[in-house]
Amino acid sequence: MGLPPAKRLRLKFVFENVLNYAKNPFGWLVLKGGYGRGKTHLAAAIANYRINHGQPVLFVNTPDLLDHLRAAYSPTADVGFDDRFNQVRNAPMLILDDLGTQSNTDWAQEKLYQIFNYRYNARLPTVVTTNQELEAIEGRIRSRLVDHRLVQILTIIAPDFRRAGFDETQPDLSTLDLHNDQTFSTFNLRERELPQHEANNLQRAFEAAKAFAENPVDWLVFNSIAHGNGKTHLAAAIANQLARKGEVVLFISVPDLLDHLRATYSPSSVIKYDRRFNEVKTSPVLVLDDLGTESATPWAREKLYQLLNHRYIARLPTVITTATPIKDLDPQLESRMMDESRSTFFVIKAPSYRGKIRTKRSTHR
Repeated sequence: MGLPPAKRLRLKFVFENVLNYAKNPFGWLVLKGGYGRGKTHLAAAIANYRINHGQPVLFVNTPDLLDHLRAAYSPTADVGFDDRFNQVRNAPMLILDDLGTQSNTDWAQEKLYQIFNYRYNARLPTVVTTNQELEAIEGRIRSRLVDHRLVQILTIIAPDFRRAGFDETQPDLSTLDLHNDQTFSTFNLRERELPQHEANNLQRAFEAAKAFAENPVDWLVFNSIAHGNGKTHLAAAIANQLARKGEVVLFISVPDLLDHLRATYSPSSVIKYDRRFNEVKTSPVLVLDDLGTESATPWAREKLYQLLNHRYIARLPTVITTATPIKDLDPQLESRMMDESRSTFFVIKAPSYRGKIRTKRSTHR
C-alpha cells in the first residue's frame, strides 16, 4: 500500500491497539474515520477473535439495531421489546457499527443513550465505529465516549480502501512528509557559533519542544523576529516524534491552510468548506507554521480566529510558529497565545542560521 510513512505508522499503531483490545477487552473502544477506512473490518475482527475464544458477542449496525427495537413493539414479534432491549444492554460484548448514521429521532437518541449509559455504569466491553466527529454525536452519549478513564479512541487516517490507489477526492492537508529530516536528533544547537546567552536560549527552546513532544498539552508558540533560526525545525521535530508514536498530527503552513480553505468554495471542489475546516479545527494535534505571513484580509483573520479560538477553548494540543512581532498580530490571537494558563510562549533570540560555523575571536584592547 502506497501510504506515506506517517500514515503507515498510524495504521500500525491502530492495528496493534485493536489487537490488544481483542485479547483483553477492558473498557470501551471507539474507532473513528471516514468511509472505507477499515473500521468495520477491525470491529468484526475483534468480534471473531472473542467468539473464537468462547465469548458471546453482539455485533450490530446502529440503524439496524433501532429497527429491531421498533419491530419488537409489534404484537406479532417473536421477542418483546423489553427482552430485546435487555439482550443488547447486557451483551457480554457489544459492537455498535456506524454510530451516527441512524435517524436521530428523540426516541432513537433516548434508546441509544439508555444503552450507552447502562453499559457505561456497568463497565461492559463495548466497541463503537463512527465516521462522525464526536462533537456531532448527542451530548449525553458523547460524554460517555470521551471519558478517557474507560474509553480508548483510535482515529484511522487512510484513504478509502474500497477504491483503487489513493482517494484523490480527499487530499492530505498535512505537509509533514516534506519535513521528515527535521527531527530532534538533526537539530543544530549552534553552541560553537552563538554568544552564550543566545545558545542558552536556543537550548531552552529545544528542551521546551522535547517536553511538548513527550506530553502534548495545550499550546506551544515559537516566536522570533529572525527567519531561519529553528522555529519550523523544532515544530516539525515535535510533529515527527508524535507521528512516529502513532498520534494524528496535522502540520501545515498558515498560507497553505488558507489556500485550501479558499479552494473549497470552488464549484468544482469535491470537499466542502465545513468538512475541511472541521478537519483542521478538531485535529488531535495541529502544527501551524508561519503564522503572520498570510495575506491579512478580514476573511483570513476571521477564519484563523475561529480555528484557534475553538482549539483554545477545547484545549487541543497546538504548536504555532511566527516571525511576526506579537504586537503586530491580531489582538484576539495575541490574547490566546499569551495566556500563560494554556500557552507557552517562547521567543527564540538566535539570528538566522546560515549553515556556517563562525570561530569566536577574542578582542584585544
